[in-house]
Amino acid sequence: MEIQKTKLKDLDTVMEIYNEARQFMKDNGNPFQWGDNHPSRELINCDIEKGISYVCIDSGEIVGVFCLLTVAEPTYEKIYNGSWLNDKPYVTIHRLAAIGGRGIATFCINWCIRNFGNVRADTHKDNIPMQKVFSKTGFKQCGTIYLADGTERIAYQNNMANKEA
Repeated sequence: MEIQKTKLKDLDTVMEIYNEARQFMKDNGNPFQWGDNHPSRELINCDIEKGISYVCIDSGEIVGVFCLLTVAEPTYEKIYNGSWLNDKPYVTIHRLAAIGGRGIATFCINWCIRNFGNVRADTHKDNIPMQKVFSKTGFKQCGTIYLADGTERIAYQNNMANKEA
């Protein structure tokens, strides 16, 4: 598997992966995190144009997608019921979706850890599969953050800088 920046020609395939991920969430007790239309096609198109959308490719097929911010995430400025592992510069993983059961989410996260070291992420309290992936990849649960719309998320961080992931 390999990670590449998403190209505009990949948009339809990426949206299919997000559609499957939304259905998986609903089928597994997490109907509210992404609802029926998040992330939107417009948002993903914008991510691609900004160069912050990445795809995971396996044998020539797009099997996963995520957004990677290399600037501070505004909703992470305040954390409740805990604290971040450090205040050093970090990257943030958002909107990770993958074809299930193949270790793709783990591969994507480990790629981020290997390439950036200090990684933050968040997920919905009902997104148990993602929480398990964070635990498996060495993330520590740090507290609670609130998105711009006020919804609550569990905040995670992995500070593996200069270590093997």
